[in-house]
Amino acid sequence: MTVLQTAGQRAPGAARRGYHPALALTVIAASQLMVVLDGTIVNIALPQMQHALGFSTSNLSWVLNAYTLTFGGLLLLGGRAGDILGRRRVFISGILIFTLASFLGGLATSATWLLAARALQGVGAAIAAPTALSLITTNFAEGEERNRAFGVFSAVAVSGAAIGLIAGGMLTSWLSWRWVLFVNVPIGVLLATLAPMYITESERQPGRFDLGGAATSTAGMTALVYGFIRAAQEGWSDPGTVGSFAAAAVLLALFLSIETRIRQPITPLHMFRERNRAGSYVIMLALAAAMFGQFFFLTLFVQDVLGYSPLRAGIAFLPITGAIVLTSQLAARSVPRVGPRRLMTAGALLAVTGLAWLSQVSVDSGYLDGILGPMLLFGLGMGLLFVPLTIVAVSGVAPHEAGAASSLLNVTQQVGGSLGLSILVTVFGTASRNEAASQVAQLLGNGPADLAAQFRQTGQLPATIAHQVLAHGISTAFQLAVVFAALALAVAVVVIRPERPA
Repeated sequence: MTVLQTAGQRAPGAARRGYHPALALTVIAASQLMVVLDGTIVNIALPQMQHALGFSTSNLSWVLNAYTLTFGGLLLLGGRAGDILGRRRVFISGILIFTLASFLGGLATSATWLLAARALQGVGAAIAAPTALSLITTNFAEGEERNRAFGVFSAVAVSGAAIGLIAGGMLTSWLSWRWVLFVNVPIGVLLATLAPMYITESERQPGRFDLGGAATSTAGMTALVYGFIRAAQEGWSDPGTVGSFAAAAVLLALFLSIETRIRQPITPLHMFRERNRAGSYVIMLALAAAMFGQFFFLTLFVQDVLGYSPLRAGIAFLPITGAIVLTSQLAARSVPRVGPRRLMTAGALLAVTGLAWLSQVSVDSGYLDGILGPMLLFGLGMGLLFVPLTIVAVSGVAPHEAGAASSLLNVTQQVGGSLGLSILVTVFGTASRNEAASQVAQLLGNGPADLAAQFRQTGQLPATIAHQVLAHGISTAFQLAVVFAALALAVAVVVIRPERPA
């Protein structure tokens, strides 16, 4: 794309310092890295956040859910805003919101404060992420130049998870958990400063904002997730639990009503009519539910049970990232010959096997003999799935709807992760309570006298028993995660038609 730059004259929307593709791509890719990195960098710091701000294990999942719910719920609205208001303008706004939220989160002195900041981070990410990808089409000519830009963008997205694991471990170990949030501030300020200098603005497109659809879908999913987490703590008959589920039902029904009546819905429901595409969304929903749960619970296990430092924990998760990168490259090359369905089936089968193996984890499990093998199997399976899922999601759609089709896949990943994690936390909470009651009965009945006396005095379970309770709850949660992955496998086998892309 040529940017006019004559003496004292610029084309409308042109970058102030002209066309510098390398710098423009650096800004766009760095923003994607910041958003992707935020998922894993915060994961590593979860135990430290829990201890510092007094989270229960069930409520700790909100540190992830507050981000993913607003991110997933507003992602399509963010993409629409870029089209209507100008992608560069919206991109900078998203980066600034994300940066401000990161700064506020790093200053948090209470759990509520941190969760509010995480939700605001999700808003910023939902605005910045879709416009970052769209800016590549605005700033790079179609063909080889744009393809190279997409390649760099994808590589950054894939590597962001690994970078987040290491960075989260280093910052938490060497400084504090607050720096996994503060680190975004200088990066965000720099990106917001450079963007108007080197990124060209897009033309505005006519359209309307579906604020009602965005609000009801996000609020409905939040109420649903809250209902599950509330049930983990207070039980299924608790008025707050029942009220949350009732509110979720009303809000989500209202969302569907809005989407079927409005002229420009935020969620084009007709995308779900095609069998293969709908199947790909269900597979992503189910696998994200299992994947988010795996990272959440294993982060607690390796640090609280195995006693790993945050840095060592980050390094411990690198093999799963490597496995995903390896098989995703293999899948990209194999799709034309093998077809998406076979790759999805193989990937889901590996994920089921890995999670079934993880469900056997116990307080006596070590990293090499209990965690590494199943993590690798799960990672290999997920790598085989991402490419064919994306291809099936966008196959057969009109060019002007390709962005919506692929964005919906991202939305189902975020929503599935939040919903699945909340359900797994509910199972974890119930199993942990039952195991704790059993352990207390044994301790007071015929347990060591010194430990029994310690428990009577403090009301706290001894560390060895607390670790056993935690490990039991985690293994039970993984049993349900197996069901999620099995659902994905069944859809891949039964629903997806064995078609090969052209």
